[in-house]
Amino acid sequence: MAQSSAQDVDAYLGEIEDDGRRELVRKLRELCRSELDGFDEVMAYGMPGYVRRGGELEIALANQKQYISFYLMRSDVREAFEQRLAGQDMGKGCLRFRSAAKVDYVLVRDLLRATAQGPGTVC
Repeated sequence: MAQSSAQDVDAYLGEIEDDGRRELVRKLRELCRSELDGFDEVMAYGMPGYVRRGGELEIALANQKQYISFYLMRSDVREAFEQRLAGQDMGKGCLRFRSAAKVDYVLVRDLLRATAQGPGTVC
């Protein structure tokens, strides 16, 4: 999928085919918005992202060709959740969800809560 030129997250969602992917990204967005207190929602690198006020991008979401990516930019959080992430479809810094049925929303919520607890190292 080409990088989005959407100016805001609502426009980004409107670009996603309505085959279940839009709803998956919408659910992840709502989880981010509810758990990342003190963060601003932005469009960065053509995808929705979450930035601690005055800081760097720590979380992002992207609709890819084969899956939805949940980018976890915080290496300290990834390391703290190493065992729970072991069974997931994980790239270097992102979880890949090929369908809504494969999303462990409890894990995503816990990752977001750990990210929100305080600043850390962004890779």
